[in-house]
Amino acid sequence: MNLDTKLHIDPELTRTVLKVFLRDEIRKVGFEKAVVGLSGGVDSAVACYLAAQAIGAHNVLAVRMPYKSSSPDSLEHAQMVVEALGVPSETIDITPMVDPLFVRLTDLDARRKGNVMARQRMIVLYDRSAALGGLVIGTSNKTEVLLGYGTLFGDMASAVNPIGDLYKTQVQQLAAHLGVPKPIIDKPPSADLWAGQTDEGEMGLTYAEADRLLVMLVDERYTPVEAIEAGFDATLVERVWRMVRVNHFKRRGPIIAKLSSRTIGVDFNYLRDWGY
Repeated sequence: MNLDTKLHIDPELTRTVLKVFLRDEIRKVGFEKAVVGLSGGVDSAVACYLAAQAIGAHNVLAVRMPYKSSSPDSLEHAQMVVEALGVPSETIDITPMVDPLFVRLTDLDARRKGNVMARQRMIVLYDRSAALGGLVIGTSNKTEVLLGYGTLFGDMASAVNPIGDLYKTQVQQLAAHLGVPKPIIDKPPSADLWAGQTDEGEMGLTYAEADRLLVMLVDERYTPVEAIEAGFDATLVERVWRMVRVNHFKRRGPIIAKLSSRTIGVDFNYLRDWGY
């Protein structure tokens, strides 16, 4: 099996499908506008480009939410997207919002601080959503969602996610086709939660190797044993598959204990647009 071929996308077809998807999903629930948290990374840049093409740049609000330790490059790269697309933008510093909690809870480590920042940014985005009357657009790719590399009710939250079925390396392919500035595509992926932090360094594996393995395990339905037999390192396979399994709770809504004859999420299930 050629896994690189499996990861190759038709970028123009993908762009068209996702543009129509976003336009339909936003409008079918009565909205005309969208809000995107623009971090300066490739995922949020692609989401912003797609939203602008779907409903018009003037209907998309790009929100930059730096913390005092955020890299200056993040703001600069986000500004590249704003200028390229002509979308309205706001910059809201979350430092005075989260620092009081950091002072109060003295045992916070870097991971917990990162979770606080991610959730505070989502508070800001949903407030701007309410003020503007626009849906929050998701920026988590398939690799992150499967591995659980994200904060529940933080950066993983959204009303609609156009890139959640694209692996990281596929997002990069689409970004190049959309014309996302090259410095954004080429820089090491980072949530920019602390100085020098990178996604791959924190996860302990590259997106390229994660994507190739996930295609085999998820899309092609190989068992971990079959993936090892196909040549993948056993330790890597076991680690990645465990990450997929233990983080499944992040990919579904809260589990409700069943007490009645019709329980939400159990036997009261309807499509997203039921009733519209």
